[in-house]
Amino acid sequence: MKLKQTWRWFGPNDPVTLEDVLQTGAEGIVTALHHIPHGELWTVDEIMKRKDFIEARGLTWDVVESVTIHEDIKTRTGRYQHWIELYKQTLRNLAACGIKIVTYNFMPVNDWTRTNLDYPMKDGSKALYFNWYDMALFDIYFLQRPGAEKDYPKEVLEAAEQRFKISTPESREHLANVVMFGIPGEKKSTLADMRARLEVYKDIDRHALRDNLVYFLSQITPVADELGIKLAIHPDDPPYDILGLPRIVRNLDDYQFIISSVPADSNGACFCTGSLGASFDNDLPDMARKIGGKIHFVHLRNVKKDSAGNFYEDDHLGGDVDMYAVMKEILTIQQTKNAPIPFRPDHGHQMLDDLAKTTNPGYSCIGRLRGLAELRGLELGILKANGWMD
Repeated sequence: MKLKQTWRWFGPNDPVTLEDVLQTGAEGIVTALHHIPHGELWTVDEIMKRKDFIEARGLTWDVVESVTIHEDIKTRTGRYQHWIELYKQTLRNLAACGIKIVTYNFMPVNDWTRTNLDYPMKDGSKALYFNWYDMALFDIYFLQRPGAEKDYPKEVLEAAEQRFKISTPESREHLANVVMFGIPGEKKSTLADMRARLEVYKDIDRHALRDNLVYFLSQITPVADELGIKLAIHPDDPPYDILGLPRIVRNLDDYQFIISSVPADSNGACFCTGSLGASFDNDLPDMARKIGGKIHFVHLRNVKKDSAGNFYEDDHLGGDVDMYAVMKEILTIQQTKNAPIPFRPDHGHQMLDDLAKTTNPGYSCIGRLRGLAELRGLELGILKANGWMD
């Protein structure tokens, strides 16, 4: 059995239309109701409006990415129990509409973080990039987080200082906007917003954040199990502590802790090869093998790291991740399941005609089309070589 080929789409305002997606060969859509504020209820009417819109264009809504978790839940403060109850009801409403895979993350304050959204590749295309020197520049000189200097080695501090000396007001504003870019279609953060959010986490360390995740899962997994929903937690991106914030979904140990702490059928993983591949310590094929049937959703992309841990997003079959070995492990897991595991080509280079268009960073059409085509070919070769074709 093959995987389900899906495509992330950010709603009716996405520059990539569903008519475009249909031509890529993708079979299903991964999306969310980004216009609804974090934590608020997704009603059946709003869900069905989006689902009907997708199905009218010949596609299916296969995965929610993401039902975003309110910050009160992550900190277990304020009205966290209220937000958990709304989350449960959103799951009930999604199930009533036939949507049964829900991706989420537990990253505090910021979602995925990069320092460059148009890093030039040798072939003229543009990629997403993370650089520790620019991260320190933002953290120490722009955000001015108290004690930030203690979180970086000497060589990073020196490089950040030199970059600050030659920076301009325009370059500073640009870097700040990149680091705080967030999810397309959602409200943008300001430096003041981020400072206020970081203050809430000043006494929350890795262990406390872990405990808060386990509490959240203990509350929602009974509902998800009853509804037949699969919950897929996305790894932290990048898988390192940043801005003084702890990370709790970085490696195999973290996944095994999360899954074993709340042993529910619904409690599982989104296996993102790009996020996990940004760490020197992760053996991705081994991770996939050991997480096994708890992988409910897959993001396939590649990264190339340097010795300092800076990384750019490479071609889907390039970079440091052995995509052949990962795909083989995922397909091995697939043969034990009755329904296809959805995967999507995560991110892609801005290239060809898309270089002249306004696109969501990482989510232009042609780069992901190339990635999907390459991954589809890799999948077919592995399926045929192992006699796994339907």
